Order: sequence, then structure tokens, then C-alpha cells
Amino acid sequence: MDNFTHSLAGWALGQAGLKRMTGLAVPTLIIAANLPDIDAVLSVLGTQSLALRRGLTHGPIALLILPLLLTAAMIGFERWQVRRRKRPRSRLPVRPVPLLILAYIGTLSHPALDYMNNYGIRLLEPFSPRWFYGDTLFIIDAVLWTILPLGIWASRRREAAGRAGWQRPAQAVLVMALAYIGGNYAFSAQAEHDTAVAVRAQRGVAPDLVIANAVPVRFWHRDMLWRGEQRIGRGSVNALDGMTPVLDPGVAATNMASPWIARAAEQNADAKAFLFWARIPYASLTDIPGGKRVMLRDARFDSSPIADRFTVIVDVKDTP
Repeated sequence: MDNFTHSLAGWALGQAGLKRMTGLAVPTLIIAANLPDIDAVLSVLGTQSLALRRGLTHGPIALLILPLLLTAAMIGFERWQVRRRKRPRSRLPVRPVPLLILAYIGTLSHPALDYMNNYGIRLLEPFSPRWFYGDTLFIIDAVLWTILPLGIWASRRREAAGRAGWQRPAQAVLVMALAYIGGNYAFSAQAEHDTAVAVRAQRGVAPDLVIANAVPVRFWHRDMLWRGEQRIGRGSVNALDGMTPVLDPGVAATNMASPWIARAAEQNADAKAFLFWARIPYASLTDIPGGKRVMLRDARFDSSPIADRFTVIVDVKDTP
């Protein structure tokens, strides 16, 4: 998910009552909720960063170590403020153990949310490079952007007024968010199952992969992708229109069995990284002197405004 959503999740957890555990609770939760994304610095590597992002810093070793480092940093910040007499008098005492618990809660919320979209996350890195996909939410979810700030605002307003139960609005929106995510997860799972059935019946293909792509704002709609027998197709499912999959008439070859694809990966680091990251790749092949021009794309993102970021073009030399 985007970092604003991660930050809102951490803040809402604090306003739901966790901030009573210790001083610096809310900053710790917000920072921790974003901490695994320190691998974003790898984006300077361009396409090769696809093979590195959402990997090591999102895996079990990092999720164990990062909260320890954050807790040490927050305690250091507290001591720095005390030495310079800049510590706010209204702040609760900073308690290391509760602070560490909150650092773990915030950090673990990050992969939990990242899992929900179709980009993927390698939850077991470095022990396994396997990608996991939730196919549940669009990376920027309008509903979460709406309800989480409202709950935080209502909670803070009650707290500032000295009213009892100030944490309840934040608790309520967190419950709503979980119910919303659960509903979307079930919707995507059903859409993928029904689309697989429709592809078998209407196209005579047994798909080995079906993806329900969440789209911006319209959480009741899924753009469907399927792959089978070296072909890919598209469709859609609308929860407001009976949940019946509508398959697009066009079917395209993936060309991924071509030996030129393996050669592209051997000869070009960007192609190798892309193929490691891609979930439903396909290729177009064009003759050039002495070889082939291979264009690799991933059907998940080939129609988005940032499709160029997920496209690799390689001029592959023929080999004897």
C-alpha cells in the first residue's frame, strides 16, 4: 500500500488506545508502519530494483530486527530531548518494553497491508524468494483514505475535549477497515474462482493463473486477468451486476516459451530482474539484424499510466 495508508494505520492504532502505553507511542507506530519501505532507496537501480523491492526488508529477519533498532532510536531521541530540556512536559514517560511492543505492532502492520494488493510481497525473504499476493485492494484505496482520517479526527477531538471513551472512534474505524478488507478479499477470491470456471466453459482453456485486479475507487469492480496454455485474456467482474464474469473476446499469446526469452534474461540484467518480479508476463518479438528485439511486459500494469516503468526492451543477439 502507499505510505499515507501505512501512516494512517499506525496513527489509528495509537488513537485506538495504544498510545496510553508509553510516551512517543504514536510517532513510533507511524514510523514503524513505514519502516520496511526503507528498501525504496533501491529504486535508483531502475528496473533491477523490481527484484529487490518488498523482499529482504519485508521478511522475517528484518521484521525482527527493525523494531529493535527503532526502539533504540526513539529512546535515544527521548534522552536527547531531556539533555537539552526540550522534552514536552505533557508526554507520558517513555517505557522501553511497551515501546518495543508498539514498534513490533506497527512494523507488522506493514506487510499485512502490502499483502493486500496485486504487486506482491516476499514474506519469507531471505529464506524463500516466493511472492505472495492478496489481490484485495488497489494500492491507493479511497475508502481507507476516508474512514481512517475520520476516525483519527473524531478520536483526537474527543480527547482534546476531555471526554471519556476518546479512543472509540478510532477503534470503530479499525473494525470497519478490517471488515472492508475482509469483504474485498472474499470478493476477489470468488471473482477468481468464477472467472476460472468461465474461461474453461467459454474458451476451452484450463487457466493456471487467474488474477482479480482491484481498481481505483470502484471497490465493487475487478479487472480480471487469466493465463493458460501460453495464452492470456482479460475480463471483468462487477459485484453490482450479479458477479457474472464478462470475458473480453481477445486472447493473446504470451510468447514466454520462446527461447529468445531465456536468452534475454541471460544477456540483460534488467530482463532477468523483470522476469523474477513479473507475475503474468508476456512478450512481443521483432526481427532485428543479428537477433530479436524482445519487449517484456506484465499484464497487471500494461494499461496503467505508469506502464513504461514495467516494460523492458532488450535487443537479444543470436547465439550459435
